[in-house]
Amino acid sequence: MRPARIARPIVATLALLTVAACSAGLPVPPPDPLPTGAAAYACSSLHGRLPDEVSGQTTTATDPHSPLTSAWGTPSIVLRCGVATPAALTPTSQLVTVDGIDWLPEKLTHGYLFTTVGRAVNVEVSVPDAYSPEAGALADLAPSIAATIPASG
Repeated sequence: MRPARIARPIVATLALLTVAACSAGLPVPPPDPLPTGAAAYACSSLHGRLPDEVSGQTTTATDPHSPLTSAWGTPSIVLRCGVATPAALTPTSQLVTVDGIDWLPEKLTHGYLFTTVGRAVNVEVSVPDAYSPEAGALADLAPSIAATIPASG
């Protein structure tokens, strides 16, 4: 009887570890629709050049793992590449320029959502208010974006 009592807790523990390992990572949905062609290639190139740290925060795993998403820290700074042009973007929108990259800032309940403007592919970055000033995170990302996402013509 003892082996059965010992085996049950071990099996239960292994099952929990397996579920935890499969669901590890911050839930970050890829853009919908997914970028294709040159846009997908640009996003993949950007993903390969992203910094290990943003605003002093290290990379956080995302779920699902995708070359279209990245995250740093807790609370997480989240990047998504290949997103649609924001509905809030108008000809009179006030933009923020950080290291040569123009961004549309949109106030969130607890932070900001920034979306690139004037690039061949849109990149959005959500920055929680824990990293105030939120635009500071963009300085860490601007070199990678400038090197991989060309300006639109």
